[in-house]
Amino acid sequence: MTRAIRKTFVQASVVLLALLWVAPVLIVIINAAKSTKEFRQSKFWELPADWAIVDNIEQVLFRTDLGRGFVNSIVYGCLGAGFAIALAALAAFALTNLKIKGAFYWFLLIYSGTLFPFQMYLIPLFKMYSGINLYNSMLGLTLFYIGICIPFCLFVLRNYYMTFPKDYVNAAQLDGCSDFQTFLYLFVPQSLPPFFVLFLLQFTWIWNDLIFGLVLSRDEEVRPVMASLAQMTGMYSGTGMPTLLMGALIASLPTLLLFFGLQRSFMQGLAINVKD
Repeated sequence: MTRAIRKTFVQASVVLLALLWVAPVLIVIINAAKSTKEFRQSKFWELPADWAIVDNIEQVLFRTDLGRGFVNSIVYGCLGAGFAIALAALAAFALTNLKIKGAFYWFLLIYSGTLFPFQMYLIPLFKMYSGINLYNSMLGLTLFYIGICIPFCLFVLRNYYMTFPKDYVNAAQLDGCSDFQTFLYLFVPQSLPPFFVLFLLQFTWIWNDLIFGLVLSRDEEVRPVMASLAQMTGMYSGTGMPTLLMGALIASLPTLLLFFGLQRSFMQGLAINVKD
């Protein structure tokens, strides 16, 4: 096989895989733009004769709980991922650069939170939250998301900080910097690409969470977006399948926009981690 034929084969394979990946998304978009009547009467691959995009969006955002769940999940994602990264960065700096007795075992203790299936936390969390009045509250869900994201963030940042030359730290200390100043002015500026990668990954995980959102929340004012979307299949099933499909598309927009907005930083962070 010549190089030209091999190149053509590879390109054709990539195009075929891309079509297989995009086709279901296009079908969802087409059917989300139909009215309920047209959806029932037409084939699922047929373009809509009467576009009902505006009506379906209005119905999803203002006549269901998804609009409030959308806002709630933005709050949970930003606060949960942001605070988890900040706390994990402080812990990673302490474990790698301060003289802490048994630092490796402290790391194992924190990281062990990711070694067990998350579902095993459901019953203890529900009972604890019910006992301390954190059940069905935005504070309770925010604290949970912060705690559940810290171990993975610590794992990534600890490994990254272990690659920092000790000479930089010693030079900062000789210049009179305290430990916190060394962290703030030396480590944080060099950690922005890993921070962006972790924020994207943890925000996406929080945004897509369903099971904890269903278990730890009850009211519309607290429920995250995926739990609100799941409720639509029962409470608002009478609105029709196009509304549900439009809700699913709207619910997927923030993670897509975040990925494309942070794409360059995401690739830089991956390149740093691979190199290290």
